[in-house]
Amino acid sequence: MTRHVDVLIIGAGLSGIGMACHLTRAQTGRSYLVLERRTAIGGTWDLFRYPGIRSDSDVCTFGYEFRPWTGTKVLADGPHIRQYIEDTATEYGVTPHIRFGRKVTAANWSSAEGIWTVEVVDEQSGMTETYTSDFLVGCTGYYDYDHGYRPEFPGESNFRGRIVHPQHWPEDLDYRGKHVVVIGSGATAITLIPAMSEDTAHITMLQRSPTYIASLPADDPVAVVMKLAKLPAALAYRASRARNIALQRAVYQLSRKHPGLVRGLLLAAVRRQIGGDIDIRDFTPDYNPWDQRLCVVPDGDLFKALRSGRATIVTNRIETFTETGIRLTSGRELPADIVISATGLTVQMLGGVTLTVDGAPVTTREKVLYKGTLIDGVPNAMVVLGYTNASWTLKADLAAEYFCRILNHMRACGFTKVVAVADDGDRGEQSLMGDVLSSGYIRRGDAVMPRQGTRGPWQVVNNYFRDRTLLREAPLEDGILTFDGAKSTAPQQRSVRQRAVR
Repeated sequence: MTRHVDVLIIGAGLSGIGMACHLTRAQTGRSYLVLERRTAIGGTWDLFRYPGIRSDSDVCTFGYEFRPWTGTKVLADGPHIRQYIEDTATEYGVTPHIRFGRKVTAANWSSAEGIWTVEVVDEQSGMTETYTSDFLVGCTGYYDYDHGYRPEFPGESNFRGRIVHPQHWPEDLDYRGKHVVVIGSGATAITLIPAMSEDTAHITMLQRSPTYIASLPADDPVAVVMKLAKLPAALAYRASRARNIALQRAVYQLSRKHPGLVRGLLLAAVRRQIGGDIDIRDFTPDYNPWDQRLCVVPDGDLFKALRSGRATIVTNRIETFTETGIRLTSGRELPADIVISATGLTVQMLGGVTLTVDGAPVTTREKVLYKGTLIDGVPNAMVVLGYTNASWTLKADLAAEYFCRILNHMRACGFTKVVAVADDGDRGEQSLMGDVLSSGYIRRGDAVMPRQGTRGPWQVVNNYFRDRTLLREAPLEDGILTFDGAKSTAPQQRSVRQRAVR
């Protein structure tokens, strides 16, 4: 049976649940369903279960603008993030609209019918289902849930221990009393080291090159004061959120304009944390701050693990795996019972969905995004991508608000189709994230990510303050975004199909 709704959302993670809540909050009057491949709410935060999993953005900007995150912690761990998303879905009545265990395989827009037809596999039964909708919203993030980035290491077949990727953490992994090597220097590795160090015999972070690391207090001192003063939670949240948005932007801009100054400040802070027995060169990257994402640690937990002697950092390259560990190009051998390959993500757009318009394939690499949200030349379709230089949710919230603005405008004017079409000169050569970060996953994702725009609303600038004005206040009908169609007689037909869904 074909199921029809006004809006079909792919993904029940932070973005998808937020989008569904905004549809209700903005009183769009649109029916919707959320298709989620996993069997639980949370997306990324349901997938990743490695020790210490946490956000690297503060909770006040990582949480939704419309629902305060209570508590005083600066960073939130995975279980609390999952609970927050689940509670938000419950509060706004989203959960009954989610179809779990559904893998979306293909989506086609029909200009003749003015609808999306979406093919879905129920992964439990193996049966294929078909959904139709007036609008399609991709809230899947931008990486492959099935495969993390896992290079093949020289000699790894000789290794008698176990090699694990954090994206698929084994429930039966027992690392107590074991020698563990974590390959990588990003947020995942920096989280794993302190989380595992108290239980391992020894844990080593093996990195090819260092990352900038900043220590933040585990509890926000301002939030603690506001809580003691019994300030209303909503007011305290708004105040903290506004402050943190401004701080995020200021640090990023300062890093771009005065990289030497920020580099000096960051390294000076690290020196105070590590003392004289740890080599500062292991924390001194060869790139400028915010060329790659800045990593943060609560209460300097990484540095505490290093000072205790339970953990070490080694900067070198792998020559080969041996039966009992890893031999480096320096000749040193690191003993290992377990090797964790914290080597990053594989980028994928729309969860791997095959997207077509009137049967013609849509190649995302050849597209640009209008205002960072609507896919060039693809009618009634939005993709939600958060910020790379700030909290993901800041952009996800704005994108959802903008989508609701469009829906309400279309309803008021009787429009049935919206599309933005770019000119050839609007497409740049780099991906839309390529001019922001130089991280490995960004370079690897160039083959699938949309292009950066060269001008106007096609240019993604990763600036919350600019986007807030552009998405909340700028006129919808600007000569680029086009609407067409007369008042539809479809509501009566849709109501019949909606009853089938319910």
